[in-house]
Amino acid sequence: MTCRADVLFIPHGGGPFPLLGDPGHEEMVRGLQEIAGQLRKPAAVLVISAHWEASAPTITAAASPSLIYDYSGFPPESYAIQYPCPGAPELASAVHQALQEAGISASLDRQRGLDHGVFVPLKLMYPAADIPCVQLSLVKGLDAATHLAMGQALRALDYDNLLVIGSGFSFHNMQAFFAPGDPDSERYNLAFEAWLEATCCDRGIKENERRARLEYWERAPHARFCHPRVEHLLPLHVCYGLANKPCDAYRSMRVLNRASSLMHWEVELSSGAAGPERRRGYN
Repeated sequence: MTCRADVLFIPHGGGPFPLLGDPGHEEMVRGLQEIAGQLRKPAAVLVISAHWEASAPTITAAASPSLIYDYSGFPPESYAIQYPCPGAPELASAVHQALQEAGISASLDRQRGLDHGVFVPLKLMYPAADIPCVQLSLVKGLDAATHLAMGQALRALDYDNLLVIGSGFSFHNMQAFFAPGDPDSERYNLAFEAWLEATCCDRGIKENERRARLEYWERAPHARFCHPRVEHLLPLHVCYGLANKPCDAYRSMRVLNRASSLMHWEVELSSGAAGPERRRGYN
């Protein structure tokens, strides 16, 4: 038997702005709320956020994770945001085991809380904060192949009804966000988005080619303009490494007046011959 997972790559917006009614995030807020309403309610959520880099893949394992307000210069209410979701230590252990068994050294962190790449989108999607959540870090060095391999390792997870979220941004040039009336910036943004949509959605592309395109993403049109630093794109690599197929649904949206991608895959995880007593996530 197999376990089913939904996998999303989403933009999480600028700091806490999506929770503060910022007009530049209206389309993103609406998109995240709509996709949450279309999915079955998950038993647990695993988030790969662009805002945590560790020397090895590291997984939060606290039973009641705190929040990390990893932004500055925002209104006081930004630092009073609450999202008291439970942790999921069993899921954290399963993620750790899947990575270790794939030959990827990984660690559990029972102290770290959830950063805004986690709690901002989850507060929009699941405001009741009643779904257990675990966060998985990126790896320092930001090597694309490493993050594809992390996703591939997660295919072995024995956990049903899991939602995996790659929380980043398909465009992340901070200067360009705040440079209005720049036609070159718009053109570069749209060219990279077109490449990314074709790469992740075109069913005529074989999976080894799709993987190679993502591994060598810097060859894409205007890649380094759209991503001077790649941490906001790499959650997508983990998602694709897990899915290993073209995305099932794609949506383009404007966030901070830039085109950005939201992708969804429906995935069957390989649970091997595990019996019901070992399968997690059933209601």
